[in-house]
Amino acid sequence: MFSGIVEEMATVVALHQDRENIDFTLSCPFTSELKIDQSVAHNGVCLTVVDIQGDTYTVTAMRETLQRSNLGLLKVGDHVNVERSMLMNGRLDGHIVQGHVDGKATCTSVEDADGSKIFTFEYEADREMAKRGYFTVDKGSVTVNGVSLTVCNPTVNSFQVSIIPYTLGHTNFCDIRVGTVVNIEFDILGKYIARLQAL
Repeated sequence: MFSGIVEEMATVVALHQDRENIDFTLSCPFTSELKIDQSVAHNGVCLTVVDIQGDTYTVTAMRETLQRSNLGLLKVGDHVNVERSMLMNGRLDGHIVQGHVDGKATCTSVEDADGSKIFTFEYEADREMAKRGYFTVDKGSVTVNGVSLTVCNPTVNSFQVSIIPYTLGHTNFCDIRVGTVVNIEFDILGKYIARLQAL
């Protein structure tokens, strides 16, 4: 479980295709603190550390993960938002994030907001999925590339988020442009409420 408070931006240093899986090797400032089998969120996707060599570590993504997320689009040199799993004795500064990405969204607009920036994202609307809690609500929470954010101006298939300069400089929001594909995870509380209403 994660909080959506990104710790670092890791850099992809190598990719290795193994049948339908891809091994991602990344460099990151906290690599020396990692252990094999540890869970780390990568752009919001929970992956298991399978190897550590010097200042790099490797994780594996299977086909389902590659299809559902933007990890399959990564190239050597790309920045990836990373967060280690949450300590249960700490503060929950973001919101409850599972690291189970629900799908992808595409950036359709980046606007200046007098110091901050407003990003608009669109995702594929699905009525049945919406009935199960896969949607956004105004002032609710959403995770974009692993970053816990507050939703603004949601529609059936889009939402906006406001990004302050600190977040812009310390996450891969600095790389997001119109057309960039991101990972999104909808709020788990909304999914549980939707499920209860369906019973």
